Amino acid sequence: MNQEFELIAKTFQGLEEVLAQELTELGASNIEIGRRMVSFTGDKAMMYRANFCLRTAIRILKPIKHFIANTADEVYEAVKSIQWDQYIDNMSSFSVDAVVFSNEFRHSKFVAYKVKDAIVDYFREKTGSRPSVRINRPDLAINIHVAENQCTLSLDSSGESLHRRGYRQEQVEAPLNEVLAAGMILMTGWKGECDLIDPMCGSGTIPVEAALIARNIAPGVFRKEFGFERWKDFDQQLFDSIYNDDSQEREFNHKIYGFDNNPRANEIAIHNVKAAGVSRDVILRIQPFQQFEQPKEKSIIITNPPYGERISSDDLLGLYKMIGERLKHAFAGNDAWILSYRDECFDQIGLKPTVKIPLFNGSLECQFRQYQLFDGKFKSFRGSEEGKDFKTERIERPVRRNSRPGDDRPKKRERFQNDDRKERFQGKDRKERFQNDDRRERFKGNDRRNSDNGYAGNRRRDNDNKSEFIGRKAGDGKDFTRNRKTTDDGRPKAAPGPRYLHRRVQNQETENQD
Repeated sequence: MNQEFELIAKTFQGLEEVLAQELTELGASNIEIGRRMVSFTGDKAMMYRANFCLRTAIRILKPIKHFIANTADEVYEAVKSIQWDQYIDNMSSFSVDAVVFSNEFRHSKFVAYKVKDAIVDYFREKTGSRPSVRINRPDLAINIHVAENQCTLSLDSSGESLHRRGYRQEQVEAPLNEVLAAGMILMTGWKGECDLIDPMCGSGTIPVEAALIARNIAPGVFRKEFGFERWKDFDQQLFDSIYNDDSQEREFNHKIYGFDNNPRANEIAIHNVKAAGVSRDVILRIQPFQQFEQPKEKSIIITNPPYGERISSDDLLGLYKMIGERLKHAFAGNDAWILSYRDECFDQIGLKPTVKIPLFNGSLECQFRQYQLFDGKFKSFRGSEEGKDFKTERIERPVRRNSRPGDDRPKKRERFQNDDRKERFQGKDRKERFQNDDRRERFKGNDRRNSDNGYAGNRRRDNDNKSEFIGRKAGDGKDFTRNRKTTDDGRPKAAPGPRYLHRRVQNQETENQD
């Protein structure tokens, strides 16, 4: 039996519980939820499965040393004391990523440099030569996490971020992250029991992730490589058995619909759906939300409308008002889940949500809300639903905020406890503020961008740079190994091992050739 060891699955804030449930179903042991991470234990096969099967994980780390360090020299000595020839040799390549929350270590790059120096000096003293630092596809990716003086050094078994499934051929502006899309779907409890509709699907991320969930297809099927495949102890036979095991896949007897009013977005979505091999399950159409009609079958809507942050809208509040009207008149008897950013937008929908879940889309603190649509009066609807698990009260999961030690700034909710400020953001006064014609004009087109006033809670941006779109970084916010030039010394590297094709990949490539 293989020995179990500690593992850490990183994720986005708000998805920790969903990830923990995935790990439970996968058979992991000693599962503990943290901030943007879930720790667990497992053997080598579990590490391979976690990378291959988890939908809401960004990367899987394998800790190899926990230590306390109060100075940079202590970090250096602790790292240098590791027997690094167990993991790489002097002809290999490596990269270092540092995540630091500490008053002692204020710069993550400095910590990363000390780790790099320790590894290089270890080999130089022992062999007279050193391994090279390679930014792209290193033989070993190393992660160090520092919380005050508590340090954890880990090996990154994923390599490229796990949100990069491998099926996305192209993308529209401000695409939804695949991990977040999968997490949203799993939060609703949907696993293919009815039709699913995304009326604003963009490049098709939600429809594709929904199809993979409905058929229980592992999200790692189309990835070209995982980081652990370049490790010295990589077990190819073991990974082959995991990669080619499709025994858990299931039939899906419903349909997934993706609509968008942008012909270019529709074209991109078609390419992505075809690359994922789910064309028979996903139906894509060019159709604006204004033309949405009552579906014939039981359905669920999961969608991510524009927020006005990265994608502009001529009338953002009008867009959300139209969404509410369409849902009321053309989606009775079904549930709709909407991810958005501003309370003002949600207010325009004009429906009472039954569930509110805080989620982060990049740096934006959003909410994922459920709306249960019904015919007639609400009391009649509740009476007909008696005995079912119907939630009428606001349900919120606590938002874990990033905070540095010594940061005395009050939390967001505390800042709004003052009676005067609280009145401005509640009840009738708040609605009247946004019904004013002059005020509303500021949220339309260029007037909105040039206004000195913003939405409540909005992070203000430099108006001069508003026209320049600055997208968030790919992956999970890493910055050390993404912008530096490679220091590879040009020595020849071992050729990559033979790739193996999952049955689904073979079938899809055959269809494309035909």
